[in-house]
Amino acid sequence: MNDQSRLLINAIRGPVILITIGVLFAADKMTDYRFGQTWPILLIVIGLLQLIGGRRRRADYYPPPASASSAAQAPPAPSSPYSSTAFSSTTSSAPMVQPEHESHEDAGEPRA
Repeated sequence: MNDQSRLLINAIRGPVILITIGVLFAADKMTDYRFGQTWPILLIVIGLLQLIGGRRRRADYYPPPASASSAAQAPPAPSSPYSSTAFSSTTSSAPMVQPEHESHEDAGEPRA
């Protein structure tokens, strides 16, 4: 699929989804079929548009270089905002408060 076809599919994706929703609501009002029964058609239409449109590449994707020396090196691991050090229990800045326990000796005496 060339770029013009892909652009056309992307341009009509929104209107086709809106038309499908309108047809489903019209069927809800004019027929015995309720929207609760026909909403899977919307998923089918979205899936078909995805299939027709093909895979989309991310805007920041750059293909790897074709040199043979870079094929031996492993790519760097992607950075994650949820790294294991971000939620480490040892980096807590709040002091831990230990609960006070009464000893058996002063159990009967009131505290001042």
